[in-house]
Amino acid sequence: MPEDYSFAQLCNQLSPKNDGLTVHIPDDWRQGRTAYGGLTAGLTLEAVMRQHSDLPPLRSTMINFVGPVTDDPVFTSQIMRQGRNVTSIAANAAIGDQTVFAANFAFGAARKSDLNINLPAPDAPRPDDCEDFTPPQIKDFVPIFFHKFETKLIAGHRPMSGAKEGYIRTWSRHSQEDSRNGIASLLCLGDVLPPAALPMFRHMGAISSMSWMFNVLTDDLTTDDGWWQIETKLTAGQEGYSSQVMRIWNTRGDLVVEGMQNVTMFM
Repeated sequence: MPEDYSFAQLCNQLSPKNDGLTVHIPDDWRQGRTAYGGLTAGLTLEAVMRQHSDLPPLRSTMINFVGPVTDDPVFTSQIMRQGRNVTSIAANAAIGDQTVFAANFAFGAARKSDLNINLPAPDAPRPDDCEDFTPPQIKDFVPIFFHKFETKLIAGHRPMSGAKEGYIRTWSRHSQEDSRNGIASLLCLGDVLPPAALPMFRHMGAISSMSWMFNVLTDDLTTDDGWWQIETKLTAGQEGYSSQVMRIWNTRGDLVVEGMQNVTMFM
C-alpha cells in the first residue's frame, strides 16, 4: 500500500475479516509503536457506520485507548440499545485476541428545543495569516502522522517551550482534500494537537492518551476549505496524568465539538 494514503482512502480500504472490518495502517500514520490515536478513532467510527445503516447523527463518543496498535486491527461493533431517540453502539479494535481500542458511540436525531446556547470561537486571524505550527527546521522531529495535516498556530505555545500555561489553539485540516468531510474525518482530526501540558516542559518524555470524550454539538459539519479552529487547554496535572479540555469551532465561529482527554505522562 502506498505510504501517502489519505484518511478517506484508508476508509475505502476497509474490508471484511472474521466478524468485523480491517485495514492496513501504513507507517506514515503511526506515532512511535502505535497508530495515531485519531486515526484509530476515526476508522472505528467509519467501521461502525458501515456495519449499521440508517444511524442518526453522532452526538457523543467515549473512547478508551487500551493498548498500542502495533498491527492491523479488526473493528467490531454491536448495538447496546436502539431507542426512539438515541442509538448506543459499543465498538472495539483488536489485534488477535487483544483489545487495543474501545469506544461507546451515541447517535441521536435532532429535535426542537427551547435551549440554544453556543460558545463562540475566540478571535483568530485567517489560516493564511498564521505561522505553521511546525517550523521547517524541526519537521523531521515531529511524529510522522502529523504531516498528514496542515496546522497553523493561532495562540498558545509549541511543545517544550517552557511556557507558563498549557494551552494551544490552531487552525487545522487534513492535508488531502478528499478527507475533509464527514464526522469520521473530524474525529480523526480532533486528536491532532499534542497534549496541552507539553508547552510547559523543556524536555520530551513518553506520553500516551488514555481516554477521550468527544461531544458533537451540531449535525452541521460545514466549514470553509476544511479548516477547523482547534483548542486544547490543560486544567490539571499531577501524579503522572493530565486532564485537558478540547474544543473545535468551524470557520463561522460556531462551537461544533467539545471534549476532554486524560493523558498519561512519564515526565
